Amino acid sequence: MTTRLTLITPALTTPAPDARFGDDSPLDAAGLRQAGAAAGAVPNVERAWCSPTARCRETAAALGIDAVDAPELAALDAGRWKGEALSVVGAREPEALGVWLADPEAAPHGGESVRAVCDRVAAWLEATARDAGRALVVAEPELVRAAVVRALGAPESAFWRTDVAPLTAVELSGRSGRWNVRVGRPL
Repeated sequence: MTTRLTLITPALTTPAPDARFGDDSPLDAAGLRQAGAAAGAVPNVERAWCSPTARCRETAAALGIDAVDAPELAALDAGRWKGEALSVVGAREPEALGVWLADPEAAPHGGESVRAVCDRVAAWLEATARDAGRALVVAEPELVRAAVVRALGAPESAFWRTDVAPLTAVELSGRSGRWNVRVGRPL
């Protein structure tokens, strides 16, 4: 029994002047157009989910995917940094930010560590793999990173060295807890 899972990152949103933690911005008109234009590139699947964020829901809808919210695929919890600009946190708490970026077990913001998000996504992957067939999820980039890290058996330190472009598909296929990864197919 093989499971084939396509993970799609959301389309672009209007860029903020600075990256923000837990930014749940909706798609702008350009992002909606890009996702709508890519609808034909989405594979046929038996099951579909999305991260419970505005941009993931809107991307799924624009792609023509009837996706169910998956609470297990919520965006990384940035604790007290949520909504704050990376530059502001870096200026105010440079040591804490540095520790969080260097230590996968650290959560100085009071939210979720990189290890915790990787473990949460791994548990979801295991549950998803119990059912053979084709499935799809529109998920925040950090969740796709976590899935790739766990699928490859890579250390959590690889999380920050894994980048996923907007509106890109990463494909996992596997059975019995073993995944193969096909990275970065643009839609």
